[in-house]
Amino acid sequence: MSIDWSRLEEVVERVVRRARAEELKDIADAIRTLADYVKKGFDIIAEHSKIIAEHSKRLEEHSKILQEHSRILQEHSKRIEELSRRVEEMNRVLMEHSKRIEEHSKRIEELAREVGKQGVVLGSIGRRWGKDLEKMVLELYRSVLEEKGVIPEKIERFTYVDVDGRYYVKGSKIEFDIYLHNNRVYLVEVKSHADVEDVEWLYKRAEIYEKLTGRKPDKLLLITVHIDDDAYKRAGELGIEVIYGAIIP
Repeated sequence: MSIDWSRLEEVVERVVRRARAEELKDIADAIRTLADYVKKGFDIIAEHSKIIAEHSKRLEEHSKILQEHSRILQEHSKRIEELSRRVEEMNRVLMEHSKRIEEHSKRIEELAREVGKQGVVLGSIGRRWGKDLEKMVLELYRSVLEEKGVIPEKIERFTYVDVDGRYYVKGSKIEFDIYLHNNRVYLVEVKSHADVEDVEWLYKRAEIYEKLTGRKPDKLLLITVHIDDDAYKRAGELGIEVIYGAIIP
């Protein structure tokens, strides 16, 4: 039996080609499968990259927000520091003022005590001056008074304390200058200057005297160096006799 080597070679060649084709097909399938896996991997990586990029963007925005907050906090810290400095300065000033006020208070207390002492002295001098002034006015008009039958030295002062406010203001002291002569009662007021209030107060005391004693004064006599024009007219309306030096318009 003879072998057809050319035929055999052809068969072998076909077998080899077929084997190679099948091998290449398997390799191609493997490559496609690998390519699919690689593509899926890249797709996943791309998606993850996209997510990471989005996260990076958000982180960048958050970082900007944090930077802005840090800037605002720094500004607030500076303001708070400045306010603290001002508060400390104000506290220092207030302490100095408090110290000065305390010193002034002590001085005022000392002055008040001194004024109190002087007030007692001045009050005593004022009372003496008031009495001396009345004596001077009475002495000035002595001749006129004596012509009317009034002896200045015999004018007496009577003080009534209205304890329960029956006749005037409760607890008030009411002074009466009274001259008694031939069973007649003169109610006298001596002033260096007389106004309407002085005139009406003399008339009011006459009413109080009548309530106290049950007797109306026989005469109301106002002795003054100067008297206001309206006070002089009012005295005439109330029946008060005025001895004066001058009427002031």
